[in-house]
Amino acid sequence: MIEKNIFSRPFMTTGGMIPFDRITTADYEPAIRQGIKLHDAEVKAIVENSDEPTFENTIVALERAGSMLNRVLGVFYPMLSANADDALMEVSNRMAPLLSEHFNSITLNESLWKRVKYVHDHFDADGHDAEDQMLMRETYDGFVRSGANLQGADRDRYRELSKRLTELTLKFDQNALKETPRYELWLTEEDLAGLPESTLDAARQAAKDKGREDAWLITLDAPSYGPFMKYSDRRDLREKLYKMYNRQCTSGEFCNLDVLRDIANTRLEVAKLMGFDTFADYKLQHTMAGAPASVYGMLNQLRDAYLPVERSDMKRLAEFASTLEGKPVEIMPWDFSYYSNKEKDSMFEINDELLRPYFELGRVTRGVFGFATRMYGLRFVPNHDAQVFHPEVEVFDVTDEDGKAVGMLYMDYFPRPTKQSGAWMTSFREQYIDGDGNDVRPLVTLTMNFTRPTETKPALLTVREVETFMHEFGHALHQLLTRCKYQSLSGTNVYRDFVEVPSQFNENYVYEREFLDSFACHYQTGEPVPQELIDRLIASSQYGAAYACVRQLGFGFIDMAWHSITEPYDGDDFRFEYDAVKDVQAFEPVEGCIMSPQFTHIFSGGYAAGYYGYKWAEMIECDAFSKFQEDGIFNRETARSWVDNVLSRGGTEAPMTLYKRFRGREPRIDAMMRRDGISSKN
Repeated sequence: MIEKNIFSRPFMTTGGMIPFDRITTADYEPAIRQGIKLHDAEVKAIVENSDEPTFENTIVALERAGSMLNRVLGVFYPMLSANADDALMEVSNRMAPLLSEHFNSITLNESLWKRVKYVHDHFDADGHDAEDQMLMRETYDGFVRSGANLQGADRDRYRELSKRLTELTLKFDQNALKETPRYELWLTEEDLAGLPESTLDAARQAAKDKGREDAWLITLDAPSYGPFMKYSDRRDLREKLYKMYNRQCTSGEFCNLDVLRDIANTRLEVAKLMGFDTFADYKLQHTMAGAPASVYGMLNQLRDAYLPVERSDMKRLAEFASTLEGKPVEIMPWDFSYYSNKEKDSMFEINDELLRPYFELGRVTRGVFGFATRMYGLRFVPNHDAQVFHPEVEVFDVTDEDGKAVGMLYMDYFPRPTKQSGAWMTSFREQYIDGDGNDVRPLVTLTMNFTRPTETKPALLTVREVETFMHEFGHALHQLLTRCKYQSLSGTNVYRDFVEVPSQFNENYVYEREFLDSFACHYQTGEPVPQELIDRLIASSQYGAAYACVRQLGFGFIDMAWHSITEPYDGDDFRFEYDAVKDVQAFEPVEGCIMSPQFTHIFSGGYAAGYYGYKWAEMIECDAFSKFQEDGIFNRETARSWVDNVLSRGGTEAPMTLYKRFRGREPRIDAMMRRDGISSKN
């Protein structure tokens, strides 16, 4: 008997939108437990089917099982990142080990594995299209990679390790979420030198929200931390805030040092159970790169190309700072943003504050949506009837040129204590074709942490925030434009080192005059952004490219180091990280400062042994954008090919196969080097 719960049946709402007005925290735990029971029953029915195992009665049946559990987790997990109070975190703490055990019980079900293996061994590829073939391959490989071939004690140990990893990654994530709001930098009148009006307004509003009318508050949220480090003339306060930021989760109640080491060691043991020397070897088998050697090959190639330019740029910056201050200046980590902003302004007469008035959030949103209309024929209509999980969230119905439903898009713009830092795209529901042949369209959410409006000004974005918007919107388009049969292959369900291609592709348009002209207007006068300002923005786009690349390489080396250990590690975490980045570090290590304990991407966010994928994807998307530059950046025929061969295909075929179908060849690194101005400097 099915218990009554909001998640028990498909939502009887227009387009299947989430009825947030009827969902409470108390609904999640019973719904998850009930979903697990129903999923178990569906798996049992597959196993006990007396008919010969076939693709339809085993592989497709398994793909479609667990609909209620998918429905509740599709809402639960996004809320953990975007709107998690203590009560929701407690539910997660109770449910995480239960869910881990549940999914392990499926992949380690010997009877089910025998059916899957039988279908795999007797599979006739000629009788199935490319998507069927991929589902067969992914299902089989998924069982193997999840321990299906393990026996006896090894199988039991894998189950224990999986549960342990679930608990550890959840703890790491929650520690990071709880730690950030604890750090505050309170300012008085004499601390404000250099700060622009927009930063002062936001800091004053933050203080008022805390009940203080006589002060200004700087936090570690990106819209607060970034501008302070860029503009504050108070070097001592920049240093203080930098150390706050980079000592997160290194001590106290929410320390992640022991947690991250346990995660790395547990992942190593999983890899060894599977017959691999390192977790990186195990993880990369299911990527475009294929092996650690390919990853290190790319990281080292970029290091050799970009590092000499970065070193030269840093020397020039130190000379600029020394001239500016009238005395020798050694650039420290808390100085880089400050002096590079001043040097960039002196070279190009451009900075964030000059451009902010032209990037009002509402206009930017219309511009971003207009990009998708011009490229892909999509329309975005506000849905004022849709229920939301927070009053600031906006919802849009997305349709194609013929008015046919494409999906729904939830927009969540601003920081709050219950939201993780950063920006991301996720889905409440992914696209698939159901058993009756209906195309179930996706419900997509974009979550950002943009500059908030104040009492006197609307939300005015920086160029970097506009880039972030376009980036996450690229992920959203990947989800919205997908046309696949199977949910596990649709949208962004692709290899980790390919998933960033559509998102990073979108960022190119921020520096294209034709795109900026479509929306960038002064929020007060309505005047378009002056052409000379656009010219200066475009001219400045290569500034700092070498530093940005080397910084990303550092993150990639940290990730690979933690996941390339061959023996359990129990040493000095600080020394471990310093050694990992020594060949690409821009600054000497600062005592007590370390990235790893707050590196949620690799320790709780799915990018373990995969952070290199950002640079890997950047090489591909630059090559793809060069095709648009050749044909016209809004060329509809080229855009249609991009959709048909990449955006709509999800993970139904190998990424390189899809890309070559679009481009006619494999990607090359030349376009990225040209864009960053590196090839002309080496």
